[in-house]
Amino acid sequence: MTEQVDGAGGAQNRTSVERRGDRELVVTRTFDAPASTVYRAWSQPELFQRWWVPKSVPGISLVSCDMDVRTGGKYRLEFSAGGSDTMAFYGRYLEVVPNERIVWTNDEGEEGAVTTVTFEDQGGRTLLTFHEVYPSKEALEEALQGSAVALPEQLEQLDELLSSTGE
Repeated sequence: MTEQVDGAGGAQNRTSVERRGDRELVVTRTFDAPASTVYRAWSQPELFQRWWVPKSVPGISLVSCDMDVRTGGKYRLEFSAGGSDTMAFYGRYLEVVPNERIVWTNDEGEEGAVTTVTFEDQGGRTLLTFHEVYPSKEALEEALQGSAVALPEQLEQLDELLSSTGE
């Protein structure tokens, strides 16, 4: 499966979503911002929570965002769908290289993926690669019906945030 999604910035900011084999998902997008700026948007909770929740999903909000972005650190994201019930996503950071890469686990269940996000400097622009490896074909299929569907929108929202910060 390869899906191309045009962002507001046109072809230069296109989000590419590609399934590789039975267990891998690779999403790429180029941002018109330095790698250090894009990295900060992924590693600082006050920035991360401004773009991570897809706006097209009504009533969903990120009510808690705890991120200790360092090798060995942990994260916990808690979402609300408008009621009193919340859903938490959490895991550990396996590797953090500032401005270059973040690798984390998704520990909510046995079918959690390992996610790697890399930030490749391209002369003031950044090629972001979001790579997830799932423990099974079924886990990837489930993600392709759920969380992975929102990635192009989330990256578009990140692009808007980066544009508005003016860095």
